[in-house]
Amino acid sequence: MASPVPVKEKKLMEVKLGELPGWILMRDFTPKGIAGAFQRGYYRYYNKYINVKKGGLAGISMVLAAYVLFNYYRSYKELKHERLRKYH
Repeated sequence: MASPVPVKEKKLMEVKLGELPGWILMRDFTPKGIAGAFQRGYYRYYNKYINVKKGGLAGISMVLAAYVLFNYYRSYKELKHERLRKYH
């Protein structure tokens, strides 16, 4: 049974595993397409967590958590080297 919605117009969570390779190949990987994807993601995040009438700390705490994880990932090599060093 075929889906009434074309694979190209589906969101990632609506794509079945068998349709995934075709869905990925239909994405726009040009610089303009990638910039558009980041822009859509930013606006979706902003409208869902920041631009609300009764907001909380969820939106800002997610940004801070991502910042902390990114910096930990960036400095992991130095931290690992420091952890394995013997002090005597």
